[in-house]
Amino acid sequence: MLNLIGSYECKVDAKGRLALPMSLRKQLGEAAEQGFILKRSVFQPCLELYPMSEWNIVMQQVGKLNRFKQKNNEFIRRFSAGVKPVEIDNNGRIQIAKDLIAYAKIDKDIVVSSAINIIEIWDKKLYENAVNTEDADFAALAEQVMGNDDNDDIS
Repeated sequence: MLNLIGSYECKVDAKGRLALPMSLRKQLGEAAEQGFILKRSVFQPCLELYPMSEWNIVMQQVGKLNRFKQKNNEFIRRFSAGVKPVEIDNNGRIQIAKDLIAYAKIDKDIVVSSAINIIEIWDKKLYENAVNTEDADFAALAEQVMGNDDNDDIS
């Protein structure tokens, strides 16, 4: 599993091309050669860039869902809406499709942020709003998520 680190301010050009920061490309190593999946985030107004190896792990889980249950079918349809395969070009860029740019409200200034094993792509203003919450709110969230005395079950 990848363990990506860093947040970077970048720009997307008029054609929807994003130059991935060199630091992230180095961290991705050989995983970058396998390509990526770019998709809408489930919980936030941003995009998620999955290295193909990480995407395959997610798809193994999704593939186990019983398609004869309506909620599973609806989940699969919505989860895969707008999913695009992308590759890094010779200039270190990926192409972001127009429908995904519209979904994430990406203008020109963006933030590319590591999220453990994937990369989030945010409009800069939306990213700043998402991370600039009250310190007390984050402290309470950290305690709920990580303050578990039983380290066997973080969830």
